[in-house]
Amino acid sequence: MQKKIILIAEIGENHLGKINYAKKMIRYAKYSRADYVKFQSYNEKCLTKNDPEYEWFKRVSLSNKDHYELQNYSRKQKIKFMSSPFSLERAEFLCERLKMKEIKVASAKITDLRLLRYLNKKCNKVYLSTGLSNINEIKKSLKVLSNVGVNILHCVSEYPLKYQNANLLAIKHLKEKFPNYTIGYSDHTIGNIAVLTAVALGATVIEKHFTLNKKFEGTDHILSASRKDLLEIRNSIDNIAKLLGNEKKTLTKKEKKILKFVRNRFKN
Repeated sequence: MQKKIILIAEIGENHLGKINYAKKMIRYAKYSRADYVKFQSYNEKCLTKNDPEYEWFKRVSLSNKDHYELQNYSRKQKIKFMSSPFSLERAEFLCERLKMKEIKVASAKITDLRLLRYLNKKCNKVYLSTGLSNINEIKKSLKVLSNVGVNILHCVSEYPLKYQNANLLAIKHLKEKFPNYTIGYSDHTIGNIAVLTAVALGATVIEKHFTLNKKFEGTDHILSASRKDLLEIRNSIDNIAKLLGNEKKTLTKKEKKILKFVRNRFKN
């Protein structure tokens, strides 16, 4: 039997800077049986004022107080809290103030070796998104992250991601290149079909953006799962894991019981 598929509900900036929205999404993610809710950790120190989305990122940034509140709320809802730091200072806050041992590294930070070296000292587990990167860059990151468990997530940094650019067969490629690592998929397509295909190809971690309303302001809502979608994903990936089995060609118990009868029921 294949091990359970980890499901990460990526809230990111979809809370629109409203903590009551974020809490509601945490509750819904728990209802949908996600294993993690995942946020993004940045502040004004991380941002550049000439960024065309500077005001937006400033609006949806979570304060230190927000982080504490959402982590505690996640704990009460019995769902794991995780975040992606976009600076060393934010990583230090997550690891040293919030005592987090599991961190998500966003695709934009996969080559930030200073950040990775810090996480290698402070974390037990890292989820590493590989959008924007090639195999050699992934190898360099893994070399730095030598003391932690790393889950490598295939990812394409397009929002939304067109099906023809998803390249899900890269999951098989990553499994071949990095056989000692867990391989997963972080999805930016519209709909559920990509994550289901990813599991069928061997992904054992799925990250899917999550929203209260696909028509909300922001780039991520249209490609995000609703509460109903997320529950369907959970149920479907669990069933796919059962269907995949253990990669061995063996008889089931029922087949063994009927073997002689079936082979001899018809005369030659």
